[in-house]
Amino acid sequence: MTATVTPTTSAQPALAAITFPDGFIWGAATASYQIEGAAREDGRGPSIWDTFSRTPGRVHQGHTGDVACDHYHRYVDDVALMADLGLASYRFSVAWPRIQPDGTGPVNVKGLDFYDRLTDELLGKGIDPVVTLYHWDLPQTLEDLGGWANRLTAEAFAEYAQIVHARLGDRVKTWTTLNEPWCSAYLGYGSGVHAPGKQDPAAVFAAIHHLLLGHGLAAQALRSAGAQSISITLNPNVALPVDPANPADREAVRIIDGLSNRMFLDPLFKGQYPADMIEHISRFTDLSYIADGDLATISAPLDVLGINFYQPSYVSAKPGAPASLDQPGSEGIAWHASDGPVTDMNWRIEPSALTRLLTRINDDYPGVPLMITENGAAYPDGPSADGEVHDARRVDYLDGHLRACHDALAAGVDLRGYFVWSLMDNFEWAEGYRKRFGVVHVDYATQKRTLKDSAKWYREVIRRNGIAAPDSDEG
Repeated sequence: MTATVTPTTSAQPALAAITFPDGFIWGAATASYQIEGAAREDGRGPSIWDTFSRTPGRVHQGHTGDVACDHYHRYVDDVALMADLGLASYRFSVAWPRIQPDGTGPVNVKGLDFYDRLTDELLGKGIDPVVTLYHWDLPQTLEDLGGWANRLTAEAFAEYAQIVHARLGDRVKTWTTLNEPWCSAYLGYGSGVHAPGKQDPAAVFAAIHHLLLGHGLAAQALRSAGAQSISITLNPNVALPVDPANPADREAVRIIDGLSNRMFLDPLFKGQYPADMIEHISRFTDLSYIADGDLATISAPLDVLGINFYQPSYVSAKPGAPASLDQPGSEGIAWHASDGPVTDMNWRIEPSALTRLLTRINDDYPGVPLMITENGAAYPDGPSADGEVHDARRVDYLDGHLRACHDALAAGVDLRGYFVWSLMDNFEWAEGYRKRFGVVHVDYATQKRTLKDSAKWYREVIRRNGIAAPDSDEG
């Protein structure tokens, strides 16, 4: 039986109103493959997720992103919803296969036209577009050549970044290169639960390097083209020991923290891979893919670091335990389930871990502003008899995590904004359409959008630039 762990701290009932700093950015986030649909329209090429979702057994009930939320055709109405919520910013990703169907070569102008229209629609409603260039939908042609395990992909990514910036750079201020390279590398090439579905530890570490190199080359290209603000979004793991007094448990944390966090943060901000991790992964790869100058390219200064957070993890030493496929070299380490509240993804709810994460990054990698680029919870709530979606658990989750952000600000963290995940229910990768993260409900059969109670609550948070006390009559 899997051991359970009671969180060291838990969300307590909120008793006080809180206010965020003037200029704090309130936004929502989505990703191209998860919402756009129109998978074969206007010259879009196939992505690894088109291939993966059509591979039997990979995605829940064979769901695909072919239609998703049909945002490609409904973006005007969706932007109107954003304006109704009062969003200051909208974080969306560009589908690389819409721009270059084969990942290199000729540009598909119709693909650029869509993002041009979307950008203008956002600006017309007073919403700042925040572009993510890569949210996992790699052109299949590049994967056929080795994907992120091949240096070619990093070089092609920089060319693609230039193409998108040339079209949108006069209106888009903030450019995020990659979303969660941990997932692209470890889940795509390690456990294989995400596209492209490989299980090859050596490819994991080659992919990490080429993802980071792709970031660095794209950032270099964007900077030279005049981009105002350049970012990358990571999903750091708050790994905690089951028994902080046990040296073996602390050693387990060191390994997981190294694989999940320092393998990305150290190259980005220190210009080097952590020495203990180089030793750790040497059993899988000879690191011959790291060329002179790569780390200098990777570590060029950033304007903001995006942080995606959902849950912490608790680990302990367990001699004889097999390695997790998505953490190569994690033999002898056990992950522990929560005996506290969890979301529909079975992810533990512990807002204080977000405060801990933000203060750790602020202290260990100082000098770069932080942004919560994703935070949210999946719950299955649908329309009730009154036609409304009453998702009180999501409201509680968001309330607790916004208070955790406020605690981090009070501790001196330079946190600039918060993007809820997600604007609307969508294709949730290998989970298909059965997990709902949106603050806006989507009826996939009719494409009807319904503001959930959480959306109305978030609208009030944005209006107030904070959270009212629970017993307040305001609003």
